Amino acid sequence: MTRDQFRKAAAISDALAARWYPHVVAAMEEFGINTPKRQAYFIAQIGTESGGFTVVRESLNYSVAGLAIFGSRLTAAQREQLGRKPGEPALSQARQAAIANLVYGGRYGNNLSGDGWKYRGRGLKQITFHDNYEACGKALNLPLLAYPDLLLDDANAARSAGWFWDANNCNRFADASDVTGLTRKINGGTNGLPDRIARTSVAEQVLV
Repeated sequence: MTRDQFRKAAAISDALAARWYPHVVAAMEEFGINTPKRQAYFIAQIGTESGGFTVVRESLNYSVAGLAIFGSRLTAAQREQLGRKPGEPALSQARQAAIANLVYGGRYGNNLSGDGWKYRGRGLKQITFHDNYEACGKALNLPLLAYPDLLLDDANAARSAGWFWDANNCNRFADASDVTGLTRKINGGTNGLPDRIARTSVAEQVLV
């Protein structure tokens, strides 16, 4: 895969392609994403997860309505209290942290106060939760539990996405052309599925 093919497959600018191409290619080589179809599905999924290769840290700057994405993890009263109101500027870090601690707390190793915010999504895949940071850190030989912001480094952001893909045997979904199953494995649901389908189609047209 050339850099220009990557740019077209990911539907990103020349500048973003230049930034991410070496790291994405290295991650694919390291973690066995080794056929054009697997590469297309990988690029598409991390494209959605990272807002088109522009975001490597999760924002919790949600409107009141937007907080509905978390379902029953927030009550209507909590959504009204914490969510961004019409005309209001971006949520403060304190309100974003409160959201993260509510929706991510008490799960997958997030047992301490503040863990939801500390281990919110980072990297091209948006690695989330204490247990995933711990496993990813061991695999990549990085002290992620102590320094989760290491996943903001471009090389680590790409490697963490490759690690998650390999650890969850995501190649099998790509091989089976199963975008929906792959989305559930990566996202835990079907959030952003239309975007993922569209990105997969574009990437396949370029690479496969």
